Amino acid sequence: MKQSKYFIKTVKDIAADEVAINAQLLTKAGYIDKLMAGVYSYLPLGVRVLNNIKQIVREEMEKVGGNEVLMPALQPKSLWSETGRWDEIKDVLFQFKGRGGTDMCLGPTHEENVVDIARKRVSSYKDLPFALFQIQDKFRNEPRAKNGLLRGREFSMKDLYSFHTDIEDLRTYYDKVKQAYLNMYERLGMPVIAVEASGGSFSKEFSHEFQTLTASGEDTVFHCSCGWAQNKEIAKVKKGAKCPACGDGVVMMSKGIEVGNIFKLNQKYSKTMNLMFTTAEGKQENVFMGCYGFGVSRAIGAIVEISHDKDGIIWPKNVTPFQVHLLSLGTDNKVLEEAEEVYKKLKKENIDVLYDDRDESVGVKLKEADLIGIPLRLIVSNKTNGLIEYKERASDDARKVAVDDVIKLVKKYYV
Repeated sequence: MKQSKYFIKTVKDIAADEVAINAQLLTKAGYIDKLMAGVYSYLPLGVRVLNNIKQIVREEMEKVGGNEVLMPALQPKSLWSETGRWDEIKDVLFQFKGRGGTDMCLGPTHEENVVDIARKRVSSYKDLPFALFQIQDKFRNEPRAKNGLLRGREFSMKDLYSFHTDIEDLRTYYDKVKQAYLNMYERLGMPVIAVEASGGSFSKEFSHEFQTLTASGEDTVFHCSCGWAQNKEIAKVKKGAKCPACGDGVVMMSKGIEVGNIFKLNQKYSKTMNLMFTTAEGKQENVFMGCYGFGVSRAIGAIVEISHDKDGIIWPKNVTPFQVHLLSLGTDNKVLEEAEEVYKKLKKENIDVLYDDRDESVGVKLKEADLIGIPLRLIVSNKTNGLIEYKERASDDARKVAVDDVIKLVKKYYV
């Protein structure tokens, strides 16, 4: 993609209320545009990152048997009244009336919707287990939508729901999804820890939050190097105490950003919405359920919070909007012809490249490349003398190499 033909507009001045690092850098680099508090447009670069994350999430959910669906954002009051949540969480629901005075809301989550789908189709133990997931925009009337993509009123989310005949089958699947989440975060380049949290009104067993530790996080996590971790709502220990799990380690306290959570819903929604099945013995039982959430757009914000420097964003290799940022520095024909040839060779090798072919100064191109944050930068200029300068965004080291060697280096980086 040639940058002169691509809608990338970096900006210098942003709204004073954008205090979060992720909001500042993503806006300045041309990934998002703020429409109002908690609501953002995704510009071409942002859409690429969003889609890369969605694809990784989709692949990991399919590996654990998830079937992808797409449920409506628009939902009727009648469903939410069955569970009592129309009134219980009305403060965060966008509620309104449609034609004919029908009460509706924009879905902040989809338990009611997915149970309605299941109860129309499940009758026997032979219909279970199964799992459905979607990647869809959610709407929550957050009281404090001020942390960029970390807390939005409209946001992209993956939610997976599983359906089981008994608690043991639910527990087995829950553990599979927990591991799938850890695999997913590794692919996304996000270091996380699985943190025990309350099961809430669903279960006496722990739920789990996935937290990426950073000083800019909103949550407080108590954890040990042995892998034990709990959030502050349930932790019975203090910083510096002996680890309650291993007995040897010292409990640490850190700030974190929650980037996913999973729950055993058990029979909470199947009972209130009458989702039943007939057992092998001919008895009627309520289905057991699990719920597994992951904030897709929130992940973008979290990645930027933990992966940036004073010059801009540093994207992980599987999330980056392009694999390579190629810059031509200089306006003479020789440089432009060499850069064009490199561009063609990269594309021929199926390397996803953004080519800055604009008539801009050296300083502008280099500064914007750092801000945009593509992991690999290639430079063609009079100073490279027929070679190409190869530099990783997270490194200060640059070296000059031949075109064929550059292609090998790029492919090796993305193995």
